Amino acid sequence: MPFTLATWNINSVRLREPLVLKLLAEQGPDVLCLQECKSPVDLIPTEGFAELGYHHMVARGQKGYNGVAILSRLPIEEVSSQEFGGLDHARHIAGRLENGVTIHNFYVPAGGDKPNREINEKFGQKLDYLTDMRDWFQRETPEKAILVGDLNIAPRQDDVWDHKKMLKVVSHTPVEVELLAEVQEAGNWVDITRQDIPEGLLYSWWSYRAKDWDVADKGRRLDHVWATSDISTAAHSSRVLRDVRGWEKPSDHAPVFASFDL
Repeated sequence: MPFTLATWNINSVRLREPLVLKLLAEQGPDVLCLQECKSPVDLIPTEGFAELGYHHMVARGQKGYNGVAILSRLPIEEVSSQEFGGLDHARHIAGRLENGVTIHNFYVPAGGDKPNREINEKFGQKLDYLTDMRDWFQRETPEKAILVGDLNIAPRQDDVWDHKKMLKVVSHTPVEVELLAEVQEAGNWVDITRQDIPEGLLYSWWSYRAKDWDVADKGRRLDHVWATSDISTAAHSSRVLRDVRGWEKPSDHAPVFASFDL
């Protein structure tokens, strides 16, 4: 069963419902994973999505912040929702398609501004969250699974606009990159985006602070599509829809796509 999947930190699904509808209408992914929905589940505007054929959703929500949802044209059943780092945040949801593929949708904490847990509690929470992710995948090794989401880490040198300048900036510090690598190794995950696009600068996030984000192009690849090694060779056609960052009243993230022949 071939299908196309997209992941997108929408930064408020109710505020940016028109952008979600536009993406679904123009690109038509079979599955769309959203992060930072900032909405209780019962207030996610599902009617418009259903009109476009997305009749299925599994989600976890919170009022005003966090929140993850998987919208699907294909039948999907909820199989898991994990809480890591002792945060009690809506940051993970997993659903299983009829072909047996499990899709994990994650929203890893951003980690604040200072890469030091002694003076920045949020950075410590991020490290603890990733540690719990790693330990979970070590205990329950995933198979026939896809992991997507805003992982809030740009791991490679060419995943940021300037590697040396970013080494002390949260999202690209060595401690975060190393811990994310441990998460990846624990689940035997393959970075599908970089499997398809192995070389070159590649970003999925551009700060709102930039006067002209496109010209400045100081981006980071914070949004990821991974797959377990048993299905990684079935993946192809990865791409980042950079133009979406330039839509009216956009999220600061762009959607990341991949297709699977399973």
